[in-house]
Amino acid sequence: MLSLPQFGLRDNLIRCELQKSEAAYTNLEDFSFFLGTYNVNGQTPKERLGRWLASTPDPPDVYFVGFQELDLSKEAFIFNDTPKESEWINAVMEGLHPDAKYAFVKHVRLVGIMLLCFVKTEHAEHIHEVEAETVGTGIMGRMGNKGGVAIRFRFHNSDICVVNSHLAAHIEEYERRNQDYREICSRMQFHQQDPDLPPLTILKHSIVLWLGDLNYRISNLDVDQVKDLISKKDFEALHAYDQLKRQIDEEAVFVGFTEGDIDFQPTYKYDTGSSQWDSSEKCRVPAWCDRILWRGQNIRQLHYTSHMALKTSDHKPVSSLLEIGIKVVDEEKQKRIFEEIVRNMDRWENECIPSVSLSQREFHFKDVKFMQHRAETLTIHNDGQVPCQFEFIQKLDEPAYCKAWLTANPHKGFLAQGASVDVDLEVFVNRFTAPELNSGRQQIEDILVLHLDRGKDYFISVMGNYLPSCFGTSINALCHLREPIQAMPLDTIQKLTSVSAGQELSSSPVAEPPRDTPKEICMMVEHLYRNASKQEDLFQQPGLRSEFEEIRDCLDTGEPDSIPGSNHSVAEALLLFLDALPEPVVPYHYYRQCLDCCSDYSQCKQVIDMLPQCHKNVFMSLTEFLRGLLKHSAHNRLDVNILATIFAALMLRSPAKQDLGQKRKTQEFYQHFLTQDLDL
Repeated sequence: MLSLPQFGLRDNLIRCELQKSEAAYTNLEDFSFFLGTYNVNGQTPKERLGRWLASTPDPPDVYFVGFQELDLSKEAFIFNDTPKESEWINAVMEGLHPDAKYAFVKHVRLVGIMLLCFVKTEHAEHIHEVEAETVGTGIMGRMGNKGGVAIRFRFHNSDICVVNSHLAAHIEEYERRNQDYREICSRMQFHQQDPDLPPLTILKHSIVLWLGDLNYRISNLDVDQVKDLISKKDFEALHAYDQLKRQIDEEAVFVGFTEGDIDFQPTYKYDTGSSQWDSSEKCRVPAWCDRILWRGQNIRQLHYTSHMALKTSDHKPVSSLLEIGIKVVDEEKQKRIFEEIVRNMDRWENECIPSVSLSQREFHFKDVKFMQHRAETLTIHNDGQVPCQFEFIQKLDEPAYCKAWLTANPHKGFLAQGASVDVDLEVFVNRFTAPELNSGRQQIEDILVLHLDRGKDYFISVMGNYLPSCFGTSINALCHLREPIQAMPLDTIQKLTSVSAGQELSSSPVAEPPRDTPKEICMMVEHLYRNASKQEDLFQQPGLRSEFEEIRDCLDTGEPDSIPGSNHSVAEALLLFLDALPEPVVPYHYYRQCLDCCSDYSQCKQVIDMLPQCHKNVFMSLTEFLRGLLKHSAHNRLDVNILATIFAALMLRSPAKQDLGQKRKTQEFYQHFLTQDLDL
C-alpha cells in the first residue's frame, strides 16, 4: 500500500482528496466475519466452545467474540478485575476453527463485558489503526455492570467498528435500554492517530457490527403463550411481540441497522446446565436477549443461529456469519491518483487562499439547566477554491478554545472544495462547571475563534442564561436557603456560595436560621426510605434521564410538592447530588486524615466529630438512612461492601486522582459507620 506522510496540513489535505477518489483505486473483495455473543452468567468455561465458534464449514477470515456477565462477583463490580478474563480468552482460542491459524488482534473488557478479535494470520498485516474504548452506563453513567465495549480498526481500506453491549435488564425497562444504546453511541469516542483529526464516534465508521445481550424482551404475551408459539416454531409471529423489533420500527434505536431473520428459539432464560426453560419461582418469559446487527454497505448474512448444545449459562450463545465487501487498494492506481493530487496541490497552494461561509455567527441558549444537553448547529461551507483545514483555537490567556461548559463537535477538521460540515455547539453543565454558574461568578457567554490554516479567523458568539440549581451548590449555602434555589435572588445565592466549608457567615442574607441539613437531601432520603427500602438493586440500577430532569426541577423550583420519578431515578439523583457538591460531605482537607486512620474506628469517629456542623449532620443523616436499608437486604440485595464503595467515593472524594489503595482505604473508613455503633 502507498506510504503516505503522517501528519501536517499539506499531508492531510492530500489524504482528504485521496479519500474522495477512493472508488477509482479500490476493489471490493469479500471476507467472512464470524460474530458471536454469549452471556455466561458469571460461570467459568465448562464446555469446549468449538461447537459454537467452529460451527461454520469453512474457517472465517475474522472473529469477533463478545461475552457478558463474565464475572458477577462484588470484587469485579467494584474493582473491575477478574481472573475469569484469561480463562475465557483461553477457551476461545482453543475453540477457533481448526482449519486455519489465527492472530490475536485485540481485546477489551469493562467489568463483565468483553470483546475479542482474531484474524487469519495472513490478514494480520492488513489490520491497522486498532483502538478500543469502553462506556459504562450503570449508575451515574460510570458503573460498568452495564454498558458497551468496542474495537475499531482499518482492514485494508475499510474502516470498521465492532460493539459488544450489555443493556439494562427487566422486561419493563425498554426505555432504559434505548437510553443505554444512545449513551454508548454518543459517549464512545476513538482518538485518531493524527492529533489534528477529531475523535471518531461509532456511527462515523462505514461498517458497524453490533452484538451483545441487548436485553430486549417479548411483551404483551404471557409465558404460556410464548412457549406455545415456540413449540410450533412460529418465530415470525412471536417476533412481532419483540421489543427490539418494535423499537427499531419506531426508529427509537439502531436506525440504519439490519438484523437477519430469526429462525431459532429464544436464547433466554434456561435452567443452568440444561436446555429447559427457567423453572424458578420467577419463571422468566423466554426472550431473544442476545442479538447481532450490522450497519453498512456490501454486507450479506450467511447464517444467524443459536447454539443449544452449550449449557454452561442461563443464556444460549448466538452466532452470525457475515460476508462483507472490503475495499482493497490497487496500489498502482492509487499511486497515479496520488501524484496527480500532489501536482494540483502545488497549484492550489500558490494560487488560492482558503475561505468558508458560516450559517450564523450568534447562538443563544436560553434557560440552561444542570445536566441538560443543549445543542445548536453551525454549518461551515467551503466556498473557496482549495480544500481547507479548520480549527477552533484558544484565545489569548485562556486554557482551551472554549469555556468548560461548551464544546464544538467536531472542533477541527478538513473540508474539500465545495463541501460542508455541521458542527454541533453543545452546552452541558456538569458537576465541574455548575458551582461557578450557580454562584454567578461565570455566565453562559463565550466567543469562539474559528481559524483557517493559511486563511483568516471567524468569530462566533455564544450567549445564554443559566438557571441556578441545588446540584453544584454547597451544603452550607443550601442549609441557609429556606426556599427552593430558583425562588431566591441571585445576589443572595452569590453571598452564600462565597463562604467555604467551615467558615461562618459574617451576616446572613437570609433572615431565618439555617436548617440542620439541606432540605433537598431530606426530601430524597425520606422519599427513598418511605418508598424504596425493599427496592431490588437500589443504587445499582440507573434511572431514566428524563425522570432525573423532573426530579432536578422539583428540587430547584418546589414544584410539584412531592418528588416524581421511579425509585431508581431518585436514588441516582441523590448520588449525582452528592457528586456535584463543590466541597464533599467530608471536606477535602480532612481526606488525608481519613486515610491515615481508616483501620481505627475510634479515630474515624473523631475525624467526623471535627466536621463543620452542617457537614456532620449530612454525614450522620445519610449513614443512618443506609443502615436502615441494610435491614432490608433480603429484599433490596444491598450489602455493606456495595454501599460503602458507592458512598465512600462520594462523601470522601479525593482532591486528586485516587489510586486503588486509597479507594480501599476510603471504603474501609466508611464501612465502620455502617457496621458498628454510630454514637459519636
